[in-house]
Amino acid sequence: MPENLAQSDLRDLSDHGLIPGGAIYWNLSPTRLYEESFARGDGQLVHMGGIATVTAPHTGRSPNDRFVVRDELTEESVDWGSVNVPMSPDHFGALRQDVIAHLNDQDLFVHDARAGADEKHGMSVRVISESPWHALFAHNMFLRLGPDELAEFSPDFTVLHAPHLKADPEHHGTVSGAAIVVNFSAREVLITGTRYAGEIKKSIFSVLNHMLPESRVLPMHCSANVGSAGDVALFFGLSGTGKTTLSADAARGLIGDDEHGWGEDGIFNFEGGCYAKTIRLSSEGEPEIFQATQMFGTILENVVLDEATLEIDFDNGSITENTRASYPIHYIPNAVIPSRASHPSNVVFLTADAFGVLPPISQLTPEQAMYHFLSGYTAKVAGTERGVTEPKATFSACFGAPFLPRHPSVYAEMLGEKLREHRATVWLVNTGWSGGGYGVGSRMKLSHTRTMVNAALSGELDGGNFDTDEVFGIAVPTVISGVPTEVLSPRKTWENPDDYDVAASKLAAMFRENFEQFSNQVSAEVLTAGPQ
Repeated sequence: MPENLAQSDLRDLSDHGLIPGGAIYWNLSPTRLYEESFARGDGQLVHMGGIATVTAPHTGRSPNDRFVVRDELTEESVDWGSVNVPMSPDHFGALRQDVIAHLNDQDLFVHDARAGADEKHGMSVRVISESPWHALFAHNMFLRLGPDELAEFSPDFTVLHAPHLKADPEHHGTVSGAAIVVNFSAREVLITGTRYAGEIKKSIFSVLNHMLPESRVLPMHCSANVGSAGDVALFFGLSGTGKTTLSADAARGLIGDDEHGWGEDGIFNFEGGCYAKTIRLSSEGEPEIFQATQMFGTILENVVLDEATLEIDFDNGSITENTRASYPIHYIPNAVIPSRASHPSNVVFLTADAFGVLPPISQLTPEQAMYHFLSGYTAKVAGTERGVTEPKATFSACFGAPFLPRHPSVYAEMLGEKLREHRATVWLVNTGWSGGGYGVGSRMKLSHTRTMVNAALSGELDGGNFDTDEVFGIAVPTVISGVPTEVLSPRKTWENPDDYDVAASKLAAMFRENFEQFSNQVSAEVLTAGPQ
């Protein structure tokens, strides 16, 4: 056991069933957590002051290892299936017993925080981990509390984090050594067998996604920012679509980059930090995020370092393409603190269409908005092997299906009500390919996307001319200052328009096939709002 570098707190964890033989460290500062990590040989100091960690073999979420305890509380409220896999109370009890036994043999790091910047709808969260840098992750990602708040702290939900303990599928009812289990009745999350830090924040996001609709608050997997006039914009999108990038705009205040609630008073961030993808990050393309990665306290997950200088090679994806940086939101210069704002006037759905057929920006009717929200479409490259160029369509309901305990229609109906009540304009923005699909066309220029989004948010497009896309039925602006006219019409960017027609028809069919699952849960107007 390493020498104790920080003084152990005299409080105990017996209320959680923990009586550890090692030290208990409560709410250590980032500096102390650095020291404790390095003493354990876990983590490396990076040029400019960040801490680099490696989480292999788990370098991303483990969706097949996520479970919800099925009991009287969750039986009727959870949408059971491949996303929300049930675990019996007995299996949870067996796993918890082994987690407790494992943690009792470790030094433990406790971090107390809050999830939700709205005092009426937030939740107190306690993370108990055997890993100091994971406690730092909790410090970065959740809302930080002052001394008075910590003195009176009582957790609403507790995360028992045992990344070095492997679950036993036969004994615990899991499918592998990794397990992320939410027990709503016990108000606990168990995490085993994975060091990927994102599981901590996403488990709490899932908890809020289940609890908040009961208070008429819509939980959303989205980023949010606000302009100088108080105009709020939401950005929905799956990983790699530009959600974090586009919301980090120097001309607008950043409310948050990933998870928000929309209640009666407006929107609020669930988090106190950002968890940005960093693959191919540059100071030119994303200056605010790049600067945050150069600061003390930032955790850099699975990035590759130059052996001589310990500088980060953001272009190197040899460990994973899912390289990440975790940092407090105030590391972004224009962050809004506290992270709250009024009701949004614009809502942006982001998709990276690797087929190259969706317009770069289009305006949606309320019915189309509901259709595309439930679809949650993006497309990814099928593989990296030579000669594989066929994109793969990905549909994730509400742009966050892996984190939705309830049926997607619950969240879609709530969004529809909010859009109608507050008269928000909805935009569909394609940050993917233009002039052809992957392997033929090229990725949409970020500068063009920023210009189009700014035009939408500023009101420049209000009252402008729009054409109707013949395949998808959406309204496409004909002119946007600073963007070549031909870019706005994807068919015109293809060398062979007939090839475009084939690709567009193929994608439209994918939309229709995917939406069949919702055909009995939406109105006829929403059902017919997609491609025909």
